[in-house]
Amino acid sequence: MPSTPPATLLDLERFLPYRLSVLSNTVSQAIAAMYSERFGLSVTQWRVIAVLGRFPDLSAVEVAERTKMDKVAVSRAVAELVRAERLDRSLHDDDRRRSVLRLSDAGQRVYADIAPFALDCEARLISVLSDAERAQLERILDKLSTAGVAMLMSGLDFADA
Repeated sequence: MPSTPPATLLDLERFLPYRLSVLSNTVSQAIAAMYSERFGLSVTQWRVIAVLGRFPDLSAVEVAERTKMDKVAVSRAVAELVRAERLDRSLHDDDRRRSVLRLSDAGQRVYADIAPFALDCEARLISVLSDAERAQLERILDKLSTAGVAMLMSGLDFADA
């Protein structure tokens, strides 16, 4: 016999972190289907390429920090992309212990092919919003990003909750 759920039961379908995660995964999977089929890339590999296309000469740790992806997953994706000759890895001029990553010519071609498709997907997704809603969404996302970083930095001590 089922018991009555407690009043504090998490309403997952309305829980913002869950909804953002589901939306992110849905959009990522839609785009991933194309670049996986055409280029043999995983989601993590594409994100590494996308970040390095925008911010060349980062280390794998810096890529993981920018994307908030797991360092091990990024490291694995970097190794696969280097093997596939889509990334070049070299030593930093000032710190020979630090390697820097840059898209190879092949990686730049992949980026150039996928980026317009990704932008088209974004345009189709936000086409359901008015100009005012888009501007509001940008402001809201900026605020939530700032709040999320603050939560991450504070460590979220659940004993205080």
